[in-house]
Amino acid sequence: MYIHKLKIGDVELENNVLLAPMAGITDLPFRSICKKYSNPGLVVTEMVSSKALFYNDEKTKKLLNIKNEKRPIAFQIFGSDPEVMGKTAKEISENADIIDINMGCPAPKVVKNGDGSKLLLSPNLVGEIVKSVVENVNKPVTVKMRKGWNNENINAVEIAKIIEEAGASAITVHGRTREEYYSGHVDLDIIKNVKENVRIPVIGNGDIKTAEDARKMFEYTDVDGIMIGRGTLGNPWLITNIIKELNREQKEEISNIQKLSVIKEHLTLAVKEKGEYIAIREMRKHICWYIKNLKDSSTIREKVNKIEQINELVEVLEEYFNNI
Repeated sequence: MYIHKLKIGDVELENNVLLAPMAGITDLPFRSICKKYSNPGLVVTEMVSSKALFYNDEKTKKLLNIKNEKRPIAFQIFGSDPEVMGKTAKEISENADIIDINMGCPAPKVVKNGDGSKLLLSPNLVGEIVKSVVENVNKPVTVKMRKGWNNENINAVEIAKIIEEAGASAITVHGRTREEYYSGHVDLDIIKNVKENVRIPVIGNGDIKTAEDARKMFEYTDVDGIMIGRGTLGNPWLITNIIKELNREQKEEISNIQKLSVIKEHLTLAVKEKGEYIAIREMRKHICWYIKNLKDSSTIREKVNKIEQINELVEVLEEYFNNI
């Protein structure tokens, strides 16, 4: 069957459906909600800057808060200085089960410094970074990457071989170039090619929003696992439902009452973690995802985006859900 335990280095995951790291999204409250309602085999933190950690930036360190969080968990770091990446990884590794290196982020503010997906244009540097991190930690090291920089530079297979040779324990491949960002369709052929050319586990990533998408990824590419990101936005039940359907079990239908309950739970966790002022503002996007496609969602979205206090927000949400 498609769903099974997955071993990454010496870490055994309960299942092979993983929650992808997403900047500004996969914070402690969101990871906690997804773990409770979906039970992914692994969750990954938001990516954190190795340089910021190196210089002891307090705001960056808070992104790695995993207090009372269910394990296993991977810490994702980004950067392009092998020495800094190695030292940073060593410093944070005792609290993580896996260290993941970001070589896929397409954001301009990341690539302009030579980090994220920009590293795909420097194969030798990729090897140096992975080797440095592997040598500095006693935890499995993984890499999340894209198929290449653009259509003229599709080198995922070459990069994957370098990553394996440098000592990484697994690779996640998002089947798009940096130039594509999240447009178009994921390229399953490149993921399949990577899987055929390395011996370490390969995890397929991109466009997995249904059980059928997951089945197609598994069947076509023969990957060892899948990683799901954007599909979970407003739908923290997605992973468990995909697992159930692939195991030929009945997926759970989520009622509006259940959805409201989870929104309030998510909101409470966010306020506890970040305080009311920040949490309310950050939760606005999550609430918009939760209510997407529901009746009169555009009207409630406008209201939510102006609310600044938790009591008022809960009151508005309860009234909305009671009326649909």
